[in-house]
Amino acid sequence: MLTDTTIRKAKAADKPKKLSDSRGLFLLITIKGAKLWRMAYRYNGKQKTLCIGKYPDISLSEARKHVEHAKVGLAKGIDPSASKKALKETREGELANSFEVIAREWHKTYMTNKSDGHAKKVLRFLEKDVFPWLGGRPLTRIEAPEILTLLRRIEERGANELAHTVKRITNQIFRYGIATGRAIRNPVPDLQGALETATVTHHAAITDPSKIGELLRASYGYTGGFTTQCALKLSFLVMLRPGEIRHAEWSEIDLERKEWRIAAEKMKMKQEHIIPLSSQVLEIFKEIQPLTGAGRFVFPSVRTNDRPMSENTINGALRRLGYTGKEMTAHGFRTMASTRLNESHLFHPDTIERQLAHGERDSVRAAYNRAQHLPERIKMMQWWADYLDTLRLNNNVITFQQKAM
Repeated sequence: MLTDTTIRKAKAADKPKKLSDSRGLFLLITIKGAKLWRMAYRYNGKQKTLCIGKYPDISLSEARKHVEHAKVGLAKGIDPSASKKALKETREGELANSFEVIAREWHKTYMTNKSDGHAKKVLRFLEKDVFPWLGGRPLTRIEAPEILTLLRRIEERGANELAHTVKRITNQIFRYGIATGRAIRNPVPDLQGALETATVTHHAAITDPSKIGELLRASYGYTGGFTTQCALKLSFLVMLRPGEIRHAEWSEIDLERKEWRIAAEKMKMKQEHIIPLSSQVLEIFKEIQPLTGAGRFVFPSVRTNDRPMSENTINGALRRLGYTGKEMTAHGFRTMASTRLNESHLFHPDTIERQLAHGERDSVRAAYNRAQHLPERIKMMQWWADYLDTLRLNNNVITFQQKAM
């Protein structure tokens, strides 16, 4: 019988040697000094060897337990080596079909028609709130209570809307797993009604004309970085999402043609977007061109010209001007423009929607939008810039005469 002391003191020799224990268990010591547990046994009249593991990863007492388990299997006609191989293959198969593996495959496939920013945000949700708990679990073994526990954990942080978002993402991953033959059932629908109702929060925006004028005057008096001031001014004028502004590249902007063309892959709706440039926008670009025109980005990071400014820069500037997140956000400039332009009744609603680069589900309106109708958009963008100038310079509240389209 072996002892721990005997095993620890055992040294390698010029050829492999065996130290026997009992019931077929022995320790194989290789020429290089590795100590490997083995079990000799007979199955169907043939002499075979079961590989148990390496010492000291597996102790003497643990090795003996492996032997006892193998002996029980042999008594039932089960070959322990074949059983171990089958278990290994099962575990490898489960790992290949784990939630994380399938989720990343779904993300790579499903997010091809989404913006880079949205795709990164979804992956961040998965990596932070899902993978640590479900990532290593085989999709076929995950049940509704496990998912509910995960979602409750998010709810407890007060992130009810995020919990519903993660639920929708998880549902899509299970549906993808079923479609690709790696899951049989989707447990997510079983959670219907189990979460607290999500409160939809819209981006805070200033839409009152007099308050828009106040914000404009404050922005033109911004004392922070010049690049940030220019990006802040531009936010009023171009009706773009914050990410689309901060990722602006000089190669996209044609000052002669007075156009800014953003490639489809950079837009949320995956369609090329054209922004007619008003004279006020042209002035902003010409002001900042001597500073950043030699680089790629119009609004580069303060740390390096190889990256755009931070996603928090505009919101940070608004906070510095004294506006809270409940009063105004970087995304709120789009709401500001949409609200005032629609209330003006001077421009077709589809023109406004097209300039906002919104998707269009209605086939008739979608066809209208595809026509781009640039002449009306050019007129609208210049009108909007002039209107903002009037609010900023005259401090007048301009009312619109109501009229039918």
